Amino acid sequence: MNFYQELVARGLIEATSSEDIIDLLNTQKISFYIGYDPTAKSLQIGNLFALITMRRFQLAGHKPFVVLGGATGMIGDPSGKNTERVLLTEDVINQNIEAQKKQFQMILDFNCGDTSTVMVNNFDWMGKFSFIEFLRDVGKRFRVTEMLAKESVKNRINSEAGISFTEFTYQMLQAYDFRYLAKEHNVILQMGGGDQWGNITAGIDLSRKMDAKQVYGIVIPLVTDSHGNKFGKSEGGNAIYLDAEMTSPYQMYQYLLNSDDISVVKYLKFFTFLSLEEIGILETKILTQPHLREAQKVLAAEVVKIVHGEAGLASAIEATKIFFGEKIGQLNDRDLSSIFKDVPSVEMNRQVLKAGVPILDFLSQTPLFTSKSEAKRSIEQKGVYLNNESATDLTLIINEQNLASETCLVIRKGKKNYCIVKFS
Repeated sequence: MNFYQELVARGLIEATSSEDIIDLLNTQKISFYIGYDPTAKSLQIGNLFALITMRRFQLAGHKPFVVLGGATGMIGDPSGKNTERVLLTEDVINQNIEAQKKQFQMILDFNCGDTSTVMVNNFDWMGKFSFIEFLRDVGKRFRVTEMLAKESVKNRINSEAGISFTEFTYQMLQAYDFRYLAKEHNVILQMGGGDQWGNITAGIDLSRKMDAKQVYGIVIPLVTDSHGNKFGKSEGGNAIYLDAEMTSPYQMYQYLLNSDDISVVKYLKFFTFLSLEEIGILETKILTQPHLREAQKVLAAEVVKIVHGEAGLASAIEATKIFFGEKIGQLNDRDLSSIFKDVPSVEMNRQVLKAGVPILDFLSQTPLFTSKSEAKRSIEQKGVYLNNESATDLTLIINEQNLASETCLVIRKGKKNYCIVKFS
């Protein structure tokens, strides 16, 4: 199986601008790019699919260019959006760029000889244009009828929100990025999601008109679950970020672990470097031993390891064991909060720990127990746990030694009812 055939077998090719791409990828070593507008300080797990795809191309001998949208990020891409984006300041965009650079460096190799990744900021060339110069040199090569026909523009024009002239011109900026990279760095392929097709073809046309240079485009699929929902949102609607401060390794691990049986094989093909043969074995296990959820466990482990390393994976697995009853060791507040983020909590004054508080008094002040007598019965029935360790001593005095982290203690009633007590 050649490289292009593997891409197709993994479901990574949704559309191409030319069949010539097949021979280019299989017989030549080319330079390609994907652009990322810095709309947040962290990329999301949906962006990881494009990053993994870039790494796949790099391992096959092709050279990646990461284009950071210092200029385009100030305009806002209307593709896939129902309303106008909130414009970010230059300072915020630059902060986001600096934060995202580390995430590209986690996935892509920047020191591997001829195929080393190159990272560029499109503000470096777009920022040199005056408005008049851009209109004369670039704008005159665009036909308004063609721009209006782009799907991203057409959808917005027909919507209640409409589209501003600012966002309308976005395709011109992205098209010029492609033309510039093709001319200055011989980058002949742009990749992006399905919503980028109009922007990609605009760049292909502009490069032909300005330099008579043939360049190409590949569209990769939009990642969705079995219900058609966009991949990368937790049950509460929160985005799954690559930054460990915004989404902990445990939260990412749990999100992937909850992948449904219908989607998990697709995710394994998209997000891991496992061979198709290895994925095929896991697919068989879904049919023969679905209760083991082996494919989901492998997916979660592989992706967390790619993003957060072996240490991040180890912490995610340990946190998972803790949530399911393993004794809680010395955690920090951040990790403990991410494990028990959906669990009820109560705050108490730190001073009570210094003096010590009887366990029955302590438990009765939490949402799990309505009175000291209820707490006493639960202890006698061996149904109370402190930091997942059985509490059977009715005379126990709770103090700072009982903390599970810097400021928190975990109470469990029965098998599943948790409460976090935070001391401040």
